[in-house]
Amino acid sequence: MKIAVCVKQVPDSWAEKKMAGGVLDRASVDAVLNDLDEYAVEEALRIVEANSPTKEAGEGSGHTITLISMGPDRATEAIRKALSMGADEAIHICDAGLGGSDALATSLVLSKAISDGGFDLVICGTESTDARMSVIPAMLAERLGWAQLTFAGSVSVDLGATKVSIARLTELGIENMEANFPVVISVIEKINEPRYPSFKGIMAAKKKTITVKSLADVGISADQVGSKAAWSNVRDAVLRPARSVGIKVEDGGDGGTKLADFLAEKRLI
Repeated sequence: MKIAVCVKQVPDSWAEKKMAGGVLDRASVDAVLNDLDEYAVEEALRIVEANSPTKEAGEGSGHTITLISMGPDRATEAIRKALSMGADEAIHICDAGLGGSDALATSLVLSKAISDGGFDLVICGTESTDARMSVIPAMLAERLGWAQLTFAGSVSVDLGATKVSIARLTELGIENMEANFPVVISVIEKINEPRYPSFKGIMAAKKKTITVKSLADVGISADQVGSKAAWSNVRDAVLRPARSVGIKVEDGGDGGTKLADFLAEKRLI
C-alpha cells in the first residue's frame, strides 16, 4: 500500500501577521508544520501499523508513506518535522513561479505530483491554518478522478478488499462511508493524538530523501499558477483597529437599569 500525505508549512498561528503586495507576508514570521496536517501524518502511520506484520511503520512494514508539499525552500523544515514522525520520504514542489497561488492552482500542482506516484490513498488534514478554506481534499479528488471520504473521525482500511471505510460525525449523527482504492481522505483533529518525534526519529529524518521538483518536473507551466493565474486577488488590506476601552458601569443600586438601558441602546432587547 502506498500512502501520500499532503502537508504544508504555515505561519505560526500565534504570530502577528501582515500583508505584503496583496499576499500574506510569510518571510517575516516564524513558520511551522500545519498542525492539522499532523493528524493526517499520524493517521497514515496508524494505518500502516495496523496493516503491517511488524506492527510498525517504516522499513519492513511493506507499505510506504510519502509526504507531498508545495512551498518555498524553507518548507523543508516542516517536511523534516513530518518525516521525523515516521513518514518514509517526501516530494517537495518548489518553484519561484508558485508565489501567490490560490487553492485551484495548489490542487493542480499537488494532483500532478500525486498522479505519477501510483498511490492507493491520499490523506489530508481538513484545512490549513493560514487560509482556512478546507477545499483542497475535494479539489484533489476531482482532479484525480478518485473517490473522496472527507472529515473522517475514524478510518479503517481493508487491504483484502482494497477498500477504505470512514465514520463522519454530522449534525444529524454519524455517517458511515466507504470507497475502493484509490481514494482521497481528509481527517479531523479529533481522530487521533499525533505522536511527538523521538530523538531517533529526528536523527533518521535527516537522512530521508526529499525529492525537490520544479513546475516543469510535474508538467505545469508558470502561467497556470501564481498570483497572475489566481481567480481572486487582494487589492488592499488594513490592520484591524485596536480594541477601545469598554464601558464601566458603577453599580449604585441601579446597575440592572443601566445594563437594560445599554442593551436597549444596542437594540439587543
